[in-house]
Amino acid sequence: MDKQSAELIEKIRQQFDSAPYPRAPLDEFPRDVQYLYIHNLVTPYYLRNQKVISTEGKVILDAACGTGYHTLGLQVANPGAKVVGIDISEESVRLARTRLEYHGFKDVDFQVLAIEELPKLGLEFDYIYANEVLYILPDPIAGLQAMKAVLKPDGIIRANLHSSLQREHYYRAQEVFKMMGLFDRNPREAELAEVRQTMKALKDDALLKMNTWIPDRQDEEEWFLMNYLFQGDKGFTVPEMFAALRNADLEFISMVAWPFWELTSLFVEPDDLPFFLAMSLPSLSQEEKLHLFELLHPVHRLLDFWCGHPDATPPVVPPGEWTDADWQNVTIYLHPQMQASEPRELLLACANEIKTFAISPYLPFVSDSTLVMDSAVAACIVPLLDGPQSINFLVEHWRKIRPLQPDSLEPQNPETAFETVQQILTTLEQLGYVLLERSLGEG
Repeated sequence: MDKQSAELIEKIRQQFDSAPYPRAPLDEFPRDVQYLYIHNLVTPYYLRNQKVISTEGKVILDAACGTGYHTLGLQVANPGAKVVGIDISEESVRLARTRLEYHGFKDVDFQVLAIEELPKLGLEFDYIYANEVLYILPDPIAGLQAMKAVLKPDGIIRANLHSSLQREHYYRAQEVFKMMGLFDRNPREAELAEVRQTMKALKDDALLKMNTWIPDRQDEEEWFLMNYLFQGDKGFTVPEMFAALRNADLEFISMVAWPFWELTSLFVEPDDLPFFLAMSLPSLSQEEKLHLFELLHPVHRLLDFWCGHPDATPPVVPPGEWTDADWQNVTIYLHPQMQASEPRELLLACANEIKTFAISPYLPFVSDSTLVMDSAVAACIVPLLDGPQSINFLVEHWRKIRPLQPDSLEPQNPETAFETVQQILTTLEQLGYVLLERSLGEG
């Protein structure tokens, strides 16, 4: 590492020693189903492999664990897994260890270690969670390569980069404060006070103030440090993200919040696009579509993605393209987070009390905040609360609860029941509520 990079790393270490991140209260426990859904290894593993994995015995790394809030989330979301946390800030690691012990997790291994030094651990990981760190490394590619070196062949990395397009105003602000000398040392009270005075002194119609200043947050030291005075902060575009993955010999799997990167959702009439766009869209690569989205609508602060070793799995076929033979060999699972007490109770109430169930609050990748499940659908999948089921079991269950065709009052025939259950499962799989696994060697 050259002298300039070493000096930057030391400034970053000092910043997080003096202002550990995140500052979640020690007693705060991650219960939010959406949060745990994203932190569950089952989620990206199924997305890539169309297989359901058990988290028991898996080894998970929280790279740049900070104060351990997300380490705790990883432990809660992945029961039975061994979790390891590393960070260059000794104070952050101390707080992380305290947090996990406070909540009863005493066997989490924490180390003061840089990401580039990961091979020193002598471990391989099923899942590596590198949140809010790559963009402050002097060389993000070296960080990706170090994680790849300790990733199991079918392992998955979640990492992210700051978006240069979404955060362009904050990067201008950082340039201003660098010119004022506020980055020369670890920012403390004096530097924070200078930022506040400068921003307040600007006229309200000064563009930098209009685009960055949030009066309600002017007393939040953490927010100031992570935006105006963030040592090492850098922004990236989607093409730069893909270039970094190629240079690290890693394969892009998906954006973490992939439905919110859907290009056609930006248009008033998605099925009636401008001629040249409609003609070119089918031939665009995934990288090009994502880049076009960020150019048109740079709303995402993070380029948040999953990646893994190249060619770790053959391409999956979406359930909408399965044959009847495929469906005959399907096992259906509820996503593990849908087994949490609250969504579980609501599903049962929906099925038994003939009421709707608002599922949007529990599914992080659903853009429709008004999405509900009706009692018929809930009744169809209630057996999944007891464990995975075959489609034939659910079809027979459906015929028992719906023995007659509603329109004709004729007996429900097996073919119609199968088609109905198939449609229900296809829709719920697209939403991430259920997971559909075909038997190996079938289809």
